[in-house]
Amino acid sequence: METNISLPLDGSEEPLHESAGYTPLLILSLVVLGVTFVFGLLGNGLVIWVAGYRMAHTVTTISYLNLAVADFSFSAIVPFYIVSRAMEEKWPFGWFLCKLVPILGDINLYGSIFLIAFIALDRCICVLHPVWAQNHRTLSLAKKVIIVPWILAIILTMPTCIFQGTVTTVEGETYCIAYIESWGNNTEETLELASIVGIVGGTIRFVVGFIMPMSIVAICYGLVIAKLHKRGTIKSSRTLRVLTTVVASFFICWFPFQLIALLITIWFEELLLYGKYKILEMLLYPTSALSFFNSCLNPILYVFVGRDFRKTLIRSLPASLERALMEDLALTEDTATDSAVSPAETELGAM
Repeated sequence: METNISLPLDGSEEPLHESAGYTPLLILSLVVLGVTFVFGLLGNGLVIWVAGYRMAHTVTTISYLNLAVADFSFSAIVPFYIVSRAMEEKWPFGWFLCKLVPILGDINLYGSIFLIAFIALDRCICVLHPVWAQNHRTLSLAKKVIIVPWILAIILTMPTCIFQGTVTTVEGETYCIAYIESWGNNTEETLELASIVGIVGGTIRFVVGFIMPMSIVAICYGLVIAKLHKRGTIKSSRTLRVLTTVVASFFICWFPFQLIALLITIWFEELLLYGKYKILEMLLYPTSALSFFNSCLNPILYVFVGRDFRKTLIRSLPASLERALMEDLALTEDTATDSAVSPAETELGAM
């Protein structure tokens, strides 16, 4: 996910890789990205296999399947980011992949965030309005509504589609950056435009791409916990622990990167012209790697957290995943006559 809009690279600035502390942060980010790639493919691939091919499609499995597809797709392109970072942000893959990789990365990262919010909203509706959910929460409706997170993700990716491209310096080194040199009649005007575009884009990304979905997740799970507690259906802290972990991990993984990215866009001119706040550019490596890491955490958070870990190890892993994602059809039928317990509550209790 790109966070800066750049002017021509003329080598006038002190290279970031010569700054103190750069190497340890770079190595840390590369390690995290490597772990994300391996476990993201394995974990999300397993969820796709189980939810897509071993189970009957329900609202729940469709939601998890879309989330796993988003995280799997992003994990698959992580090696491009690893190579580029290891080469001090140089881009050896050409113009087409310079466009394609960031676009796919942004779509799937935003898609993952919005799908988490969608799942939280779905669970909240089921618990707070079980009768309505029983009558209207159908698979066909879910397939239509679940397109909305993907549409929002594509809209937020439009700046990447417009600005992203390769730039070759006078030394012959190629970079993949957001580039608007052709805008403006001179350097000062171009810089002013870059600053405005960066601030507007960064603010929209922070609000729409983080604050809004984070608020939806927190509010929905707060309402779910309050409702279940009021009904006395939380017999142990297991459900509370699962929901708290989901919200906390979402916030921990994404907030540092979103904050650093926002500050970089706000202080764009100071960073570019005066070399101030270099620490922000350095922190961008580990914080972005942490946000990427969320892609391989989701299978763990939505499947394994709150379960007896020893039992998970002993049992067949696909069978455990299937049990974790499956809606209890028998209890779903029971809600037709007794709406006190909804399918979503049954799922939450099973966690």
